[in-house]
Amino acid sequence: MSRVPTTALLLLHLLALLGNLLPAQETLRRGASNEQLIDERLREAVNKGHVWLAARQQPDGSWSELVGYKLNNDYITLDDRPLPHVGVSALALISFLAGGHLPDRGKYGPVVDRGIDYVLRCVQDDGQIMDNGTRMYSHAFATLFLAEVYGMVDRPDVKRALQRAVDLIVDSQNAEGGWRYRPFARESDISITVCQVLALRSARNVGIHVPITTIRNAQNYVYRSAVRSNERVNRWPGAAAYGDDGGSFRYQNRDQTRATFPLTAAGVTTLYAAGEYDSPVIRDALDYMDRRMLSFSAEWKHHYFFYYGHYYAVQAYYITGDPKWTNYFRAIKDILLREQLPDGSWRCDPGPGPAFGTAVATLILQIPFQYLPIFQR
Repeated sequence: MSRVPTTALLLLHLLALLGNLLPAQETLRRGASNEQLIDERLREAVNKGHVWLAARQQPDGSWSELVGYKLNNDYITLDDRPLPHVGVSALALISFLAGGHLPDRGKYGPVVDRGIDYVLRCVQDDGQIMDNGTRMYSHAFATLFLAEVYGMVDRPDVKRALQRAVDLIVDSQNAEGGWRYRPFARESDISITVCQVLALRSARNVGIHVPITTIRNAQNYVYRSAVRSNERVNRWPGAAAYGDDGGSFRYQNRDQTRATFPLTAAGVTTLYAAGEYDSPVIRDALDYMDRRMLSFSAEWKHHYFFYYGHYYAVQAYYITGDPKWTNYFRAIKDILLREQLPDGSWRCDPGPGPAFGTAVATLILQIPFQYLPIFQR
């Protein structure tokens, strides 16, 4: 996990701010393959998505969605009303950062600035970033957002909150090497573990102390979650759609647990974030993802599985590079452009809601812009 100097991050975001004025420099920085992926249809889709998101930011800087948790394929809400959701808010704010919008600068600068204040107000005494009962998913997304912000602005309040949030993640890692829905849980799952590792990677990049043992323990946990090529995931009645042959990653390190495209994307992204870039496990996983990408996308279209699956898949493929990257991005770009609604949003059923879908969709589409350090090779 290499540390990126803060000055380098500031330069990246300055280039992002000047992007429309310096297209030739954008081309040099991105590389030819990424430039070819960016066209007016993509820019217009992102712009419409950002207009929709900005119009729905609450005066306190948050976005309101259904707060709840996953249960099998469903989403169990804690309240029937949309409430300020710090995890969804963090993802929406990261999407604006991915477009080169800096705090209090540019078209959406005020949106980002209000969002920073909201996230900081959600930091609890123990360091957890939570609002209305949100869980460790949201804590990790909010920590990632603060880390990316701290790479752009020298704000002591952001640094203090970020360090406390990181300390909670580090302290909460369990004996398996992973994390679960609540801090200090004994069990782990790969979908929550990947969120924590990405947050830690971003924080370490901007100079926040993260013990290397925390990263190595998470890396070992993910390796133990891999389904080897000579192994099959145990199945149970009615769950055949979840199981698969070697190359995938399990939800948890135990029998009778699913192995899917999103979990496999999460596994590869975690290993990349931990500094592991080449192994037979990663190569098998990428081949598995190639085989399952289109069928997964068709089956889970509009579901939160679709969005978090591709949130990690786009990172995995981007770091992998061509030809897999270009092939993947062209496919997911076409899917997302087809599914965008006329008002600029993306559906997300059964929850948390369209702000989540729109935040993740626009974030995915902006990966070729290369404005966010955490999503770079």
